[in-house]
Amino acid sequence: MGVVTAGVTEVPAATPERPAAVGGGTPGTGRLLLPTTVIGSWSVPDWLERAKTGVHHGSVSRSQLADMHDMAVKAALKDQEVAGIDIVSDGELRRDNDIDYLLARVPGVEVRDAVKAFYFDYLDLELPRPLPEPGPGVLGLVPDLEFTLAHTDRPVRFSMTGPFSLSQRLRCGAYPDRADLVRALARVLNAEARALAGAGAQLLQIDEPLLAGHPEDVGLAVEAVNIVTEDVPVTWALHVCYGNRYARPLWEGHYDFLFPAVLDAAVDQLLLEFARKGDEDLQLIERHGWERTLGVGVLDVKTADVEPVDVIEKRIERALQVVPADRIVVTPDCGLRHVPAGAARAKLHAMTTAAAAVRDRIPKENT
Repeated sequence: MGVVTAGVTEVPAATPERPAAVGGGTPGTGRLLLPTTVIGSWSVPDWLERAKTGVHHGSVSRSQLADMHDMAVKAALKDQEVAGIDIVSDGELRRDNDIDYLLARVPGVEVRDAVKAFYFDYLDLELPRPLPEPGPGVLGLVPDLEFTLAHTDRPVRFSMTGPFSLSQRLRCGAYPDRADLVRALARVLNAEARALAGAGAQLLQIDEPLLAGHPEDVGLAVEAVNIVTEDVPVTWALHVCYGNRYARPLWEGHYDFLFPAVLDAAVDQLLLEFARKGDEDLQLIERHGWERTLGVGVLDVKTADVEPVDVIEKRIERALQVVPADRIVVTPDCGLRHVPAGAARAKLHAMTTAAAAVRDRIPKENT
């Protein structure tokens, strides 16, 4: 695991191999209570949606789309910086959805039909034979990370969809026991994570958006997470939500299913949604004793309504009743892909304003 301990960031010394501060640390200070971050995805502009779909229909070339991706990522980084976000992401704007961009790149996975009616649709993917032993950087994500690091001076959160969720979108006859498929995909992600760490990644995140629909498999998912993180010396985060497809949850419920299994996950941060669902699940944190960083979701990404600053402050303060300030990261519930850009910017600004106000009220002896 990495060097971020809870919500206070200890910033490592800069080196040529690791030039940026990790976690929520502010350059030059080394520590920041209640750092703000995003979960991953950023609002997708209409023009980019049309271009992504146009590639599948032959009206836009892939080189044209690559240039558009560069512009969109730079704009997303700027939006986050202007909003005051401490730990930024590339907005996942190069990705069609949370599955295809990764899964279709896995060696041995076959795409049955590469054309989509709409870019956000899922591909029909199949694995006819067991996966080969993965090589380093097999998914080709390093250029995405390097571009992002080159265009911001803030710490970067870089996400990958987790092996359990990836396995759910893959037709597979290669593994009689589907758990073996999950483990094999985890080894691919581990190889990719090693390459990302070598390219300067300091904060890597595993997203498991489909796990809530399969609570009986939480033990397998945690085992696979530990395969992904093994021997990769970065700060690791795990995000578990209830789905965010077209700004709608795929399931409802509570995070009871995560505990106590998630306590065995070799991650530094656990990022959960609390804004839309309310803070009832905070009692799980208190009862089971999660002693690492908790990412507290304070923005409902299922609506474009911008939360008042005082409402967000109350959400942070309720979490502070359960988790110390030095173990909290302030986040939206999930990615902002489906929130209109203006609303996304306003939501983030409200979140950073609220976090700063609460931070200022924390007694100095706690900082």
